[in-house]
Amino acid sequence: MSISKQESSNPKEFEISELNTLTDFIRWGASRFVEAGLTYGHGLSSPLDEAVYLVLRALYLPVDTPNTYWSSVLTKSEKQDVVHVLQRRINEQIPAAYIFQEGWFAGLQFYIDERVLVPRSPIVELVENQFAPWVEADDVETVLDLCTGSGCIGIACAYAFPYAQVDLSDVSEEALQVANININKHDATQRVTAIQSDLFDNLEGKKYDLIVSNPPYVDQEDMQALSPEFHHEPELGLSSGNDGLDITKKILQEAAEHLTENGVLVVEVGNSQYALMELYPDFPFQWVEFERGGDGVFVTNKQDLNVFWS
Repeated sequence: MSISKQESSNPKEFEISELNTLTDFIRWGASRFVEAGLTYGHGLSSPLDEAVYLVLRALYLPVDTPNTYWSSVLTKSEKQDVVHVLQRRINEQIPAAYIFQEGWFAGLQFYIDERVLVPRSPIVELVENQFAPWVEADDVETVLDLCTGSGCIGIACAYAFPYAQVDLSDVSEEALQVANININKHDATQRVTAIQSDLFDNLEGKKYDLIVSNPPYVDQEDMQALSPEFHHEPELGLSSGNDGLDITKKILQEAAEHLTENGVLVVEVGNSQYALMELYPDFPFQWVEFERGGDGVFVTNKQDLNVFWS
């Protein structure tokens, strides 16, 4: 017998009364997510992962709470709180991160809401490794997080390069409001600055040892196929023309002017990687291989950019 989404998301009182422990609610939530046909792609990769996260956060527990506590019995009010959160995830098909307005990147917690994308870039591995072997960490004095959104990449870079000045730029003033919240959250106002700019337009005269960008790169076909969860995110942060490369092409054309002599550019293009290689078959892209999965991130430098566009 099939169960409609509405039926699966409105549990009967007797059904909830049979659930007692964290494990019960995690299992029950994961099952309801599967029934509802939810999709995952915002940092949590499965219905079980999302159920664990939502149940723990609904109980004000840290996300790394040891599973030895999962046999704990919930009070009646706690059960109601957990069910409310799980039902929101189903009924609104909202990414879990937006429910509690928090995202995680490089082990750091960030404030997020629907003005910005949920942090989930594989660039996190590069940040954790100080972008080795492409840069010498001690030589990085200036960093630009281009198309910053929440500011998570740039602020994480401020931790990775503790003596560097970091600029966060975005065309969206709403996104920069969130970025500024995170600058203050991480007590980084002395070294991190948010700048409203359409790519490099308002960055005239500025040069950086490292430019990192996770720009919009979803093509028109993929935009039309996105699940409801992704439509909670700002389209401005996702869509980039027919081939997904409108923004990336401009970055490649203009970045050299804003890199120092040994400056490095790192850009994520996701599924648009192959369209980019087809568009510029002679460009010496260095594609990053990630230990924890993910692809579509390239590294280049000022010299290669200058030669290619000369």
